[in-house]
Amino acid sequence: MKTTLEIPDSIARQIKARAALKGMTMRDFVLDAVRDKLGMESKAKSGWKAVFGKAPRGSLDEVRETVDREFNRINPDEWR
Repeated sequence: MKTTLEIPDSIARQIKARAALKGMTMRDFVLDAVRDKLGMESKAKSGWKAVFGKAPRGSLDEVRETVDREFNRINPDEWR
């Protein structure tokens, strides 16, 4: 169903910014917010997306850098 909502500009800007930080569209962000308010479980809130889907974009880069740094510390000769 399509509908039209009047949302104050200041709130619309906040929605757009938060959605962008989470790598989501405004539509998906608003749907998740409505589902949460209604107490409904979102399909996207299961599995790995429950954690990484909510992380700010830069957070995954930090995780990747940490994993790479730790793997580079491993000496392959110690495993033989």
